[in-house]
Amino acid sequence: MEDVCEGKDFSFPRQEEQIILFWDTIQAFKTQLERTAHLPEYVFYDGPPFATGLPHYGHILAGTIKDVVTRYQSMKGHHVTRRFGWDCHGLPVEYEIDKKLGIKSRDDILAMGIGRYNEECRSIVTKYVKEWEEVITRTGRWIDFRNDYKTMDPQFMEVIWWVFAQLYDKGLVYRGFKVMPYSTGCKTPLSNFETGLNYKNVADPAIMVSFPIIGNPDNTALVAWTTTPWTLPSNLALCVNANLVYVKVRDKVTGAIFIVAESRLSELTSKKIKTDGLVDSMQKLSVANTESKGIMADKFQHKKDSGSYELLEKLSGSSLVGIKYKPAFDYFLEFSEVAFTVVADNYVTDDSGTGVVHCAPAFGEDDYRVCIAAGIIQKDEDLIVAVDSDGRFTEKISDFKGRYVKDADKDIINALKAKLSLQFLRIGKLLVTVFCCAKDRLVNVGNITHSYPFCWRSDTPLIYRAVPSWFVAVEKIKDQLLECNKQTYWVPEYVKEKRFHNWLENARDWAVSRSRFWGTPLPIWVSKDGVEKVVVDSIAKLEKLSGIKVTDLHRHHIDHITIPSGRGPEFGVLHRVDDVFDCWFESGSMPYAYIHYPFENVELFEKNFPGHFVAEGIDQTRGWFYTLMVLSTALFGKPAFRNLICSGLVLAKDGKKMSKSLRNYPSPMDVIGDYGADALRLYLINSPVVRAESLNFKKEGVYAVVKDVFLPWYNAYRFLIQNAKRLEVEGFAPFTPIARAILQKSSNVLDQWINSATESLVHFVCREMDAYRLYTVVPYLLKFIDNLTNIYVRFNRKRLKGRTGEDDCRISLSTLYHVLLTTCMAMAPFTPFFTETLFQNLRKVSNDLEESIHYCSFPSASGKRDERIEQSVTRMMIIIDLARNIRERNNKPLKTPLRHDCKFPFFWLILIFSYFSIVFISREMVVVHPDAEFLEDITVKLKEYVLEELNVKAILPCNDTLKYTSLRAEPDYSVLGVRLGKAMGVVAKEVKAMRQADILAFESSGEATFSGHCLKFNEIKVLREFQRPANISKKEMDAAGDGDVLVILDLRADESLFEAGIAREVINRIQKLRKKTGLEPTDFVEVFYESLDEDKNALESIVKSQDQYIRMTLGSPLLHHSMIPKDTVIFCREEVHGVSGFSFAITITRPTLVFVFEALAKLFSGNNKFAEALCTYLLSRDHSKLRSEFQAGKGKITIECLENQPAVDVELGKHLFLSIGDYYLSTTV
Repeated sequence: MEDVCEGKDFSFPRQEEQIILFWDTIQAFKTQLERTAHLPEYVFYDGPPFATGLPHYGHILAGTIKDVVTRYQSMKGHHVTRRFGWDCHGLPVEYEIDKKLGIKSRDDILAMGIGRYNEECRSIVTKYVKEWEEVITRTGRWIDFRNDYKTMDPQFMEVIWWVFAQLYDKGLVYRGFKVMPYSTGCKTPLSNFETGLNYKNVADPAIMVSFPIIGNPDNTALVAWTTTPWTLPSNLALCVNANLVYVKVRDKVTGAIFIVAESRLSELTSKKIKTDGLVDSMQKLSVANTESKGIMADKFQHKKDSGSYELLEKLSGSSLVGIKYKPAFDYFLEFSEVAFTVVADNYVTDDSGTGVVHCAPAFGEDDYRVCIAAGIIQKDEDLIVAVDSDGRFTEKISDFKGRYVKDADKDIINALKAKLSLQFLRIGKLLVTVFCCAKDRLVNVGNITHSYPFCWRSDTPLIYRAVPSWFVAVEKIKDQLLECNKQTYWVPEYVKEKRFHNWLENARDWAVSRSRFWGTPLPIWVSKDGVEKVVVDSIAKLEKLSGIKVTDLHRHHIDHITIPSGRGPEFGVLHRVDDVFDCWFESGSMPYAYIHYPFENVELFEKNFPGHFVAEGIDQTRGWFYTLMVLSTALFGKPAFRNLICSGLVLAKDGKKMSKSLRNYPSPMDVIGDYGADALRLYLINSPVVRAESLNFKKEGVYAVVKDVFLPWYNAYRFLIQNAKRLEVEGFAPFTPIARAILQKSSNVLDQWINSATESLVHFVCREMDAYRLYTVVPYLLKFIDNLTNIYVRFNRKRLKGRTGEDDCRISLSTLYHVLLTTCMAMAPFTPFFTETLFQNLRKVSNDLEESIHYCSFPSASGKRDERIEQSVTRMMIIIDLARNIRERNNKPLKTPLRHDCKFPFFWLILIFSYFSIVFISREMVVVHPDAEFLEDITVKLKEYVLEELNVKAILPCNDTLKYTSLRAEPDYSVLGVRLGKAMGVVAKEVKAMRQADILAFESSGEATFSGHCLKFNEIKVLREFQRPANISKKEMDAAGDGDVLVILDLRADESLFEAGIAREVINRIQKLRKKTGLEPTDFVEVFYESLDEDKNALESIVKSQDQYIRMTLGSPLLHHSMIPKDTVIFCREEVHGVSGFSFAITITRPTLVFVFEALAKLFSGNNKFAEALCTYLLSRDHSKLRSEFQAGKGKITIECLENQPAVDVELGKHLFLSIGDYYLSTTV
């Protein structure tokens, strides 16, 4: 294996780019597909995006989810075809061309020619394909861009025809009118999904209009409320709610009589006459004239009691049905026989308006439905739509012809206002001129600010407009849709059970045609008289019926094709209808169209339908997920997919929608360039967005993934590489991992633990991935990496560094190797770059590994798992963490031992687990727990790790759970308060008075009775409290717990432990200095110390007493500074002050050879010159290589390269020492 740099020098982005080059070189994705071609298919449907814009975080999120799942399934033994798809048709493309060419209306397109227009559309469809491929590839996603599918391909379009023909044959297609959200900017209706993309708060007029009842002697009028005055010229009915109560009231000021819902009367303000300047001046003139003639005209003053109405009668809504009224405008009087009548429907509510709704069936979905039900219009007859495709009134509305409807609102309101009439009144011989205000139709006018839909492309306000369209009768198959939905599995489940279920439950017939140009044409040919219809289901059928060769199915290639009438030549030919398909119909047909089914791949489709997996954002519950479900249910009676992951929305950091104009989010490629694609992938996968919630994207979150996941993971890997290389540096055989089967038999408890923990990781990832819960994996991995680095590597440093012997070192290194290898394989679907990087180095010492990690099978979870040892290590860490917390809280770091003057000081650490108590033994830690196996693990198998980590002398087990604790009972007021009521006080008193024996009996039985009330286990809290021994103050002893474990620490220290603590601190300073100097762990150096205190003997005494511990940790002795040779190379020197009262200097030098000159001279029969030449030669050698040669020669090498000198055998320990430390150890022994 090759050396690796420090984590701070490792560039994740640059390494990822190298991996991409490596994958390209070996054609990794293509090779993986070829190697798995014989395996069972796993069918994944990739929803096609538009290529008219660049990919954003939403695309990267969906792509990451898809890549993780498909990589996993490939490793689990499936062949997973992954073809990228492009949505090529529809409004997004047309809108871009309209902007480019300055097209303002449908006529502009017809003038330039459909052929030229469509080819312009085709030319930009793949505008950003290159950029998409670059971004998607850089994110690590494996998907085939060469063998992609496009919805504009003839083969894809042909399947669209087939799907439609199947629906037509099943009686699920009809032509009718549908009131739909309509874009006057793009001149086309929009789907409900598209309508929801761009809502804005706008101010619209809100008016109340009176509709006088025909034949009513009081001229009573119904009052309707509307925010779309432009629809009033097309009014055909008024709608009430039959279940509401209505009132007939008289305005006390004007005398006008109105009918409104009783609950809405307060909204009916009394009308004040507001006159314009001309009327006002004429009124004043009239008054002046009458006053001069002695006639008062105060009726023109209209001093009114504001808003005062007199109740005349209460009416039921049902009693109003059938009443005829006078419309506000006379444009549709030809419908008078059936129109201008009151109808009833429950869609009318009393939460706004007047409880009376005006119905213009051409401009309201409910209006259309209600008028159809009332027989005012017929479903199969043409509907007069008095607004053209540009949103302007037609000739039918003569007074406003050519006006854009929204602009006409003010003029329509003015037309409804009061008109001044001139009357002459004769009083005797006097003729009086009187100006009268005729009763007007405008009862009230105001404004309302509300959320209103705008076109998501043209940004113009939408209107609701009836358009002729071809429909799929979704309502006929609603029950089947709901049943098919039950057969699917969603993550998260609530999206399926609530959002999607509710959408299906309220499904309406789907208008699948669009009056546009760039799309798949409807395959319907109709005779001139409309009697004959032919639905074409294939290119071959069209060629057969028309006799014309067909190579492209777009409008400009087939609109001219006619089909002879089947009734005979005299009936002429059939022409294709103008419409094209809604692009959602195309994407919903994707499972069949992308493989050209049923024209090809019949067996592939029929064996693997429904598909195994889809994934998109939550907005697709009303988009792609819905169209997939509708078409598959209609065609096959099955859902289109089996498993679905629904993601949420990725928002900007401030929670707002990501906006290019606002620049409120970082570029995805910039983030990848800074932190790498793997970090971005894990950040997204580990966020709420994978649970269909929103994510406020923060670049800092991606960095946190690098810091918390990848750097610790990398450091564990680097530690393995360093110590594997160290074996070679020290002259041992190169590292080769021991077989896993042998390692499973290791007697080391931490080997057993990490092997079991690794199996648990594999088992967990496998289980969660099979359940498509991607979001649970990263937290588990984070904890595993933390345990690997902070438990296994940290506690095993001596073993991994060879301090416990070569065999033990190889076992621990091999264990770490297999753990890292298995972790990489388990995480390869999530982090394809980083795992490949590690794998490529790890495979160099193993001959049976694949060329790429992504060719490997997913690790099996069939290895040995030991839940007991995993639990015991977890408990051990709890013990250690709580002890650390106590010391930190008391400003006594673990490496700084506690001083005490007592001859026999105490160092007590007691632990309690749920049912535990405490024992105190001087200089000992006592673990109290009822589980004998756990006590054995802590006091035997894990003993050495706990002793070293906590600086204690011994651990004693204790299973007496009551010896050092007292029990106290408290009632759970939150549970009992509601149940017991007034009896709570009495019961609480009795519970608190429970004796220890009573409490034990309660714990045993699970219930107890107090004042006639039986309390269960969850209704009483049993508290265990530590009893501090006599004569021990709180300052001398502290405790910490987490609700499960209690740790008590005596803060008085043992002198022998004080020296060990000083040694630890010295070692810590040495390690920091090595790192600061840039030394690698494998670099062999010598370390010297010098006491800077007046009493130099104190530190020297500690170093001597802790010599074995220091040597075990450093791998070499800590030498007195007086032993530094004058000619040695010094790497660094640093002074340290105030460490537990000590000051000292550390010097690190290059190793210096120590020669036994007399012994060397004897090799040459006393020839000193030969001996000096040998010394000079050995000093010139590279120290590490010389060390390796002696190691390989088992302490002996032969020197035969010196000119004119005989060959001699040089032995370590006899003729020379490789360091001063080696020489020192030989003298001390």
